[in-house]
Amino acid sequence: MTSSDRRYSVIVFDLGNVLSPFDYHPALDAVEHIERGLGGKLREFFTANYEYHRAFERGDVTSDEFVARMLSVLDHKVTAEQFCRMYSEIFTLNKALITLLPQLRKQYKLVLLSNTNPIHLRYGYGGFDFLKQFDKLVLSFEVNAVKPESKIYEAVEAFTKAPPAEHIFVDDIAEYTETARRMGWDAVQYVGFRNLVAEFTKRGIL
Repeated sequence: MTSSDRRYSVIVFDLGNVLSPFDYHPALDAVEHIERGLGGKLREFFTANYEYHRAFERGDVTSDEFVARMLSVLDHKVTAEQFCRMYSEIFTLNKALITLLPQLRKQYKLVLLSNTNPIHLRYGYGGFDFLKQFDKLVLSFEVNAVKPESKIYEAVEAFTKAPPAEHIFVDDIAEYTETARRMGWDAVQYVGFRNLVAEFTKRGIL
């Protein structure tokens, strides 16, 4: 089935670097201002312990466990509250894409699918108004699975009750869009707003 032959009923959006660009440099700079060298220590920890952070996003590590380890890495020079705020002040808004959501919502079920964690939800993007446009937020730590694991895509399908072919997924990471296609979805790798509009227009979504 080609994309032009499809009938879509569900649009699934990634959060980070699609609807909400993020940048850890402000967080690292904020930690560095507490004491010189702390930002570097935090950067080194995340670089060397990618799987630990991924386990946090999967829900295998609790917020309390994660914060305790981070405070240890930072030599307890910050409080738990300070860390959570600095760690989460990384998100901005893709306003051009966000303005499309109300229009899309009139015709399609909208689902947010994100590898994320409860601290970022509470202290970071959780208050963004555009989240109200979504029929469902499928968050990795809540379903105990992360992209590109099939379980997290299946969690979307369990909510939508729609055939796989009626889903289209927008994510900036090629591996995650490829998995969606293997699941029977259509997918667009997000490389910019204009390109996405062109892809949606080509499919008759816009």
